[in-house]
Amino acid sequence: MGSELMAKETKISMAVIRRLPKYHRYLGELLRKDIDRISSKELSERIGFTASQIRQDLNCFGDFGQQGYGYNVKDLYNQIGKILGLDKEYKTVIVGAGNIGQAVANYSKFERLGFHLQAIFDKNPKLIGIKIRDIEVKDVEYLDTYLKENPTDIGIICVPKEQAQSIADIMVRNGIKGIWNFAPTDLVVPDDVIVENVHLSESLMILSYRLNESNLFKE
Repeated sequence: MGSELMAKETKISMAVIRRLPKYHRYLGELLRKDIDRISSKELSERIGFTASQIRQDLNCFGDFGQQGYGYNVKDLYNQIGKILGLDKEYKTVIVGAGNIGQAVANYSKFERLGFHLQAIFDKNPKLIGIKIRDIEVKDVEYLDTYLKENPTDIGIICVPKEQAQSIADIMVRNGIKGIWNFAPTDLVVPDDVIVENVHLSESLMILSYRLNESNLFKE
């Protein structure tokens, strides 16, 4: 089986990249069921993509399958994990200890994937000092100082949109290169900083559209 991890010289589309976590999740489920190998056809029946789509996606990163054998589940799971950077560890901080911030902090799977939460910040006096997963919420006024003293890879923004850009600015000037943004606003950052937006209301609107589109076709 090929072990090439580097993408081919042609630029990989974001559509392909966004499908990789789903492959990784389904392969993990197969591992837990002690399934050693699987064909692209069998995988397509489980995951919902066509066998051709699966082969095309994986071929963007290397030759992972063998004709007549299919894919070795464990190897493919590990290879996709490496492509996604899950063989590394990331120090993270959360700014915003409200409902969304607490939900993110309490999601223990992040820790297993290598995303290690180091600190949580907020400006609400009622939240400062409480503990979330044994991490005491700090006053956001100390965010700049903390980041200067503690190099951090990923900043998670869970504050109202009016505060999000100023928090992003503090993160950027202290060397954070990855921002996971839950605030409903588009951040302005340098080209070498990656922002992944999670706009909950937009996702709900897409769901609403799809429901209405489905109903229109039924009429």
